Amino acid sequence: MTIEEQTRQADVHPPAEGSIGLPRPTERAGPATPPSGSPPGPYEESATIRDMVTRLRAAFPSVDGATVEATVRAEYDSFREARIRAFIPILVERRSRRALGAASEQTRNDR
Repeated sequence: MTIEEQTRQADVHPPAEGSIGLPRPTERAGPATPPSGSPPGPYEESATIRDMVTRLRAAFPSVDGATVEATVRAEYDSFREARIRAFIPILVERRSRRALGAASEQTRNDR
C-alpha cells in the first residue's frame, strides 16, 4: 500500500467529532480577570495597611507603635512597582512580622 492509498483510505472513514484522539471544539474564552474583579485601589490599600498595623501592634506590644507602622509602610512600599497586587498584603505582613520579631527580640535582650 502506498502513502497515497493510506491517505485516501483514512479520508473515507473520518473519526466522529469528539471521539478519542480528537479534541472537542471549545468556545473562545475572553481575557482572564482577577478573582476580586478589579485591583485594589488606594482606599482599599490604606484600609489594609491600617488593619495590618493594628494586628501587628497587638502581636508585638514591646515594639513602639510608630516603628510598627513605619515597618509596614516600608515593606508595602517595596512592592509599589508590582503589577500583580493580589498577594502583596500577605507578603507585607510576613516580612513585617519577621522584622518586628527581630526588633522585639533585640528589645528583650537589651533589658
